[in-house]
Amino acid sequence: MTENPTETRTVTVEREIAYPPEKIWRALTQPHLIEEWLMKTDFQPVIGHQFALRADWGSVDCRVVAVEPNKTLSYTWEVYGLESVVTWTLTPSATGTHLRMEQSGFRPDQQQAYQGAKAGWPRFFANLEQLLARQD
Repeated sequence: MTENPTETRTVTVEREIAYPPEKIWRALTQPHLIEEWLMKTDFQPVIGHQFALRADWGSVDCRVVAVEPNKTLSYTWEVYGLESVVTWTLTPSATGTHLRMEQSGFRPDQQQAYQGAKAGWPRFFANLEQLLARQD
């Protein structure tokens, strides 16, 4: 089986989180909160807003592409030649919120970035859940 060089892969992480969408939305969109679970940033939930996510190892260039408060947030994620899109979907559930994160756009030659995202996002999710618990 040969890989299609134009075919891209997606990393998806989903969790049931015992908080309402509004609370999770704040953690996804307020810079001082984003900094606690992801990276330092000058994010604003405004379509077209360009922002960076900064870490010790460097920074990610991003641009907001979709905002639907308490429901959907999407932004580009560009770093080291990777051009991907991160999309958050919040769906109310019986126990709180079903939170889904998809990072799409990994090319077959970006195996390291793909594996890094597969390892990294669950850790970010764990940080996010800890932050939400602290905010009670």
